Amino acid sequence: MTDTASRNPTGAPQMLADALLRSVNGTTALLRVTGANTDTAQSEVGLVATTFAEVPVSPALMRKLAPTWKEGGESRWELLLSATSVEQQVRAMSLASAESLFSMTLAVTVACQDYLIESIAANEAFGRVYLYRLLLRQAQQQAV
Repeated sequence: MTDTASRNPTGAPQMLADALLRSVNGTTALLRVTGANTDTAQSEVGLVATTFAEVPVSPALMRKLAPTWKEGGESRWELLLSATSVEQQVRAMSLASAESLFSMTLAVTVACQDYLIESIAANEAFGRVYLYRLLLRQAQQQAV
């Protein structure tokens, strides 16, 4: 159990980040992650189907970054995620860290649009992460 009192200096940045994300109409981001595969010979050769799960993280805020002016340049986006929500999902999935959650993530869905993660940054205060910043690019639709 954590101390959520405003007098707790280590919890204050997380509470402030969550409040700010909610106040600007923060949305929910779905992280599409790979499920746990058994380490058997069948899974190595592809006989066991890979499972996927969608992990909701809220509040989240998406913003478009300034476009690059090179020919054929893609739009890039920044997704701000609540560290509180990410930590809850890490505990629920029994993972070691948020980095392991992000490394399992194949795509991020926001407002029915898929994005791919290019980089991840964590903002810290008082030795604790209060916000995750994901640099995203739009996933290209592939013809089958």
